[in-house]
Amino acid sequence: MARSALMNVMVTAATKAGRSLTRDFNELENLQVSLKGPGDFVSQADLKAEKTLRDALNKARPGYSFLMEEGGEIDSGSDYRWIIDPLDGTTNFLHSNPFFAVSLALEHNGQLVAGVIYNPASEELFTAEKGRGAFLNDRRLRVAARTALDECVIASGIPALNRRKHGIALFEQRNLMSRVAGIRATGSAALNLAYVAAGRFDGYWESDLHPWDIAAGLLMVREAGGFVSEPDPKASMYDTGRVLAGNESIHGQMREILNRPLPEALQAQKA
Repeated sequence: MARSALMNVMVTAATKAGRSLTRDFNELENLQVSLKGPGDFVSQADLKAEKTLRDALNKARPGYSFLMEEGGEIDSGSDYRWIIDPLDGTTNFLHSNPFFAVSLALEHNGQLVAGVIYNPASEELFTAEKGRGAFLNDRRLRVAARTALDECVIASGIPALNRRKHGIALFEQRNLMSRVAGIRATGSAALNLAYVAAGRFDGYWESDLHPWDIAAGLLMVREAGGFVSEPDPKASMYDTGRVLAGNESIHGQMREILNRPLPEALQAQKA
């Protein structure tokens, strides 16, 4: 598959950052690690990868704005904005679990137009451009075709016990556990979405996410023929941090389950 000039820029930047992560992944004992908050680590590997991405993208497309996990927002006034998570799955990375990724997306006037998710440990490169499909190492992707929820494997994320919405997450898990073939918590939102696009997971839902966690993956799922949204049809994923993905049937069935009224004891966590 011939890549566009834009996709070549993005793949070059992502793979360069991936090489940096691979070097640090192989020398974890030498990493300087600081604690940002419960269950939320940042390492020198994370910061180096973000700088690598920013430098490469600035060189190739000077003047674009940025939204980055570590570096925050840089608004240049451009109609284009890069959305970057240099290391999605940081906790996996720091525990020598090779399920992590570089996630890179580009917006134009607020619309996602391209995305790359790269796991350097497995050398799997997921790419998507608006209107041009989604690919894994140049192989076209399609979401899974299953429509029976009890045959589906669903991915999710489980917040740490001291996170505010832990009770809501458990409530949602209980409602879905009896309806599906299995639930997997992997620790990487970007790869979960990429795996839905590839048909490896039939669906995915999670809360408390940020734009850099999901931007590339949202486009990936849509370009693979899937549906992705906030479980509440009146809400925005970027505003609430909640995401639900799957094919049309599974997305609809999961949405119905996730929108069940919360018990009174959990209502306060919703706000």
